[in-house]
Amino acid sequence: MAVKVLVVDDSSFFRRRVTEILEQDPEIKVIDFAVNGQEAVEKAAQLRPDVITMDVEMPVLDGISAVKQIMQANPTPILMFSSLTREGASATLDALDAGALDFLPKKFEDIARNSDDAIKSLQNKVKEIGRRRLSRFVRPSYTPSAPTAAPSTPLSSGQTRPSIAQPDRTFSRSSAPVSPASPIASARASGKKYQLVAIGTSTGGPVALQTILTQLPANFPHPILLIQHMPAAFTPAFARRLNTLCKIKVKEAENGDRLQAGVAYLAPGGQQMMVESRGGSRTLRVFEDDSARITYKPSVDVTFASAAKAYSGDVLAVVLTGMGADGRDGSRLLKQAGATIWAQDEKTCVVYGMPAAVANAGLAAESLPLQDFAQRIAKEVGC
Repeated sequence: MAVKVLVVDDSSFFRRRVTEILEQDPEIKVIDFAVNGQEAVEKAAQLRPDVITMDVEMPVLDGISAVKQIMQANPTPILMFSSLTREGASATLDALDAGALDFLPKKFEDIARNSDDAIKSLQNKVKEIGRRRLSRFVRPSYTPSAPTAAPSTPLSSGQTRPSIAQPDRTFSRSSAPVSPASPIASARASGKKYQLVAIGTSTGGPVALQTILTQLPANFPHPILLIQHMPAAFTPAFARRLNTLCKIKVKEAENGDRLQAGVAYLAPGGQQMMVESRGGSRTLRVFEDDSARITYKPSVDVTFASAAKAYSGDVLAVVLTGMGADGRDGSRLLKQAGATIWAQDEKTCVVYGMPAAVANAGLAAESLPLQDFAQRIAKEVGC
């Protein structure tokens, strides 16, 4: 069965271009268009598409408001298109706040080395988030989850911007409440000593990272490395937002940063981040990578591999929701060095790709639901 897509954009050229790209894949079918957010809300209810592609800036009703209304009335996997500007990055994060699952730059040449790769990236993202719903949930009914306890980000106008929200991303056809977090009070720490926590993720990662990081205490005893597949224009805004919401400090990593306890370092988009040992201290090397051999920039594999070399087995590595298998090879090197690897479970992933690759390779000591990670990490590292 083809993935049914509703394309939403006020530009007739962009609607036509997205449709042409998507329908090159026989497993995707564009079923209709909407030219503004209000029309998108109405057609989402009428047509029940498997995926919606959504522009941010539109007349009548903007994309962010449309996402909010759709997720309240007819929750549907939504892929946002965004401009690669500071304002576009902020708006895209707001769309994730509202419940969108993922995003892509509007200029396709900004997401890949060539047009063929860009086309495949769009097609694959649509199929991944659409098929997950098709395979597990036929007709969704929305059950809101409990709000997060994270504080809001203050704005200059005196208003507040919400943290990245936690809508019911299971799109469950059951009207029963979402099951609570699994019991973790009885889970015992391994007793292993750590010096570093490293977390890699992709599709669905911004929400997953915020869910975990906002629950960590300010006195977290180790540095944290964050590798999120994200364009360069987005990582500064994402780091700033996390820093405002979290008790720990969060910053976009810079070349030469000395790793400090209680600080999370987000790998800059479009670059690689590696750990280096120098005179008893560990610093970050952040650099441009023109290699065609490595698909992801930043790459979880690259950072994990460097952590294995710099810290040996004293690493707790976590692989969260994401498409593909980035993180598997790096996790293998970490495990060979004696490190501990945890993966997110299938049920709570937006896309069960990266965690599945790690789990299926026999590298994950545990597969945990997203809501359990923060407390389990804190317990495991002794805080």
